[in-house]
Amino acid sequence: MQVRDSRKAVVLFSGGLDSTTCAAIAKAMGFEVFALSFDYHQRHKIEVEMAKRAASGLGVKEHLILEVPLDRIGGSALTDDLEVPKDVPVEEMQSRIPMTYVPARNTIFLSFALAWAEVLGAQDIFIGVNALDYSGYPDCRPEFMEAFRQVANLGTREGVEGRLHFTIHTPLIALSKSQIIERGTELGVDYGLTHSCYDPDEQGRACGSCDSCLLRKKGFAEAGMPDPTVYVTDRR
Repeated sequence: MQVRDSRKAVVLFSGGLDSTTCAAIAKAMGFEVFALSFDYHQRHKIEVEMAKRAASGLGVKEHLILEVPLDRIGGSALTDDLEVPKDVPVEEMQSRIPMTYVPARNTIFLSFALAWAEVLGAQDIFIGVNALDYSGYPDCRPEFMEAFRQVANLGTREGVEGRLHFTIHTPLIALSKSQIIERGTELGVDYGLTHSCYDPDEQGRACGSCDSCLLRKKGFAEAGMPDPTVYVTDRR
């Protein structure tokens, strides 16, 4: 086990708008960013390639991609043969847990992030969850993040023996999507390198109608900024 290094942070990194902004914030706070992405056999597997591009654009210290075949468990429109919900009114998104919820995904991903952080000697973990403009996922709530922080410190050797005191950073949790975009723009994030769509076509173009696309569109519109996303309906 390495000695604690307060400059290092593990950032869960999908290559999406939120996680890329989160990584940029971690860098701005002075951390060396160790980005962690997952190929979990998701429908929108293009996000793994986009994550590579976005991580390179940010200049992270290291980018680790792990394969976790969650399609073998299924239970989600992102990992199973289920239809991705389309054109759901934004106000309805927070009133139910949609079929794009992947069972225990953030618990699983945070556990891998914790394992890597313990080996790196890093006590800071960043995750770009959001409790305002989000699709109703239970593992994006502040209560869950606090519960996992306790798990991290109770269930690791470095935590129990007092060498590391793990913190789960959620810098976007109280921001609207437009505020996230504004903050990222201030930090120089190139949102053209990010991907949000749950159901892209074979060319990687965003569908424009899934929850994630609708929230992305809403965010750019409210921020008064052009959305660089290439959508299926685009004629460019």
